[in-house]
Amino acid sequence: MSPRAPDRPQWTTGRLVRSVRPALRSRRPGELEASLWRAVAAFRVLALIPAAISGASLVTGAVTGGWVLSGLLIMTGWTVVAAALTNRRGSRRTIASGDLVVAIVVTLMSVPAAGWQFPYEHSQPLAGLWVGCAGLSWALSDGALAGVIVVGVNLLPNILIRGDPTPGTLEATVLYLLAAGVVGYAVGLVREAEQAFAEGVRLQAATAERERLAREVHDGVLQVLALMSRKGEQYGGELADLGRLAGEQESALRKLVQSRPVAEPASGTADLKELLVELMWSSAIHLAAPAAPVRLPAAVAEQVVAAVAAALDNVREHVGEQAPAWLLIEDLGFEVIVTVRDDGPGIAAGRLERALRDGRLGVAQSIRGRVTQLGGTVEIVSAPGQGTEVELRVPRE
Repeated sequence: MSPRAPDRPQWTTGRLVRSVRPALRSRRPGELEASLWRAVAAFRVLALIPAAISGASLVTGAVTGGWVLSGLLIMTGWTVVAAALTNRRGSRRTIASGDLVVAIVVTLMSVPAAGWQFPYEHSQPLAGLWVGCAGLSWALSDGALAGVIVVGVNLLPNILIRGDPTPGTLEATVLYLLAAGVVGYAVGLVREAEQAFAEGVRLQAATAERERLAREVHDGVLQVLALMSRKGEQYGGELADLGRLAGEQESALRKLVQSRPVAEPASGTADLKELLVELMWSSAIHLAAPAAPVRLPAAVAEQVVAAVAAALDNVREHVGEQAPAWLLIEDLGFEVIVTVRDDGPGIAAGRLERALRDGRLGVAQSIRGRVTQLGGTVEIVSAPGQGTEVELRVPRE
């Protein structure tokens, strides 16, 4: 056994993930997405300038000046409140709703601000460019469709106070529609990127923990089990049975610590080639596969991998721990073929049937049962002294 390494902090998967989670939680609602919300907050501030200019053009006396000042104060106050809520969790829809309400109220205030003229004759309402905040906020909160709908809702007060929308209003509305659509699409991409980053952090933490466990287990448990397996074979009797069990547990534990965490496939599919690589517990196992990914529904790929693992277990048990074996993957489009071949002693005629009658269901259930349930077929070709070939055919649909 190798000398024990100096004591050092033992990082488990849970500790690694928890060390990252505060950074993930601190982003409200996410580092990339929050930057878009801050951009909209800056737009609110800048939009107050043309709103003040537009409001100044409406002032004809104390009364109209009061209405203009009230509208500007409402927009300014909400701009401050929305900026304070920008980085708070769960406030996105509150901000979007507030933008819409303020935009509609201040737009309708344009009529008394202009001296109750009807229809409203000025080309620019009191809210000015500030009304675009509502469409952008809803696009960030609920997607492009919500932003486009809100832009349409924002057009209704203009129609109400004018009788008919002016060409300038229609042009501005088209620009708001385009902006809402682009922003909604962009935030969708940003959220996917955030999820991919979080999944990458989880996989990195899990991989680091598995590597640590592999080193620790290899230096201790695996060596002890391997020693028990060899001594059991030497002494025979009951110790031989104990050694055989130790060998089985060594193989299972080695396969566990050598496996890698696999991300959940977002599309519901998995690359069969990548999954089968996890079964290559020995350098004597060779894999031949297409260069392109061999994608199958995730549930189907899981069952195929389990069936191939059972076939390789038979190779290890009946041929040897380091016996050479070959895996071949063929993607025919409508079906996928996986072949497992070895150069062992082969299977005697009638042996599989006797095993089934005796209740040993390894091949019947672990291989044939899984593949048959998927609508596929299993063909086993073997002869004494000529090795064994197991061919699994699984339909893609």
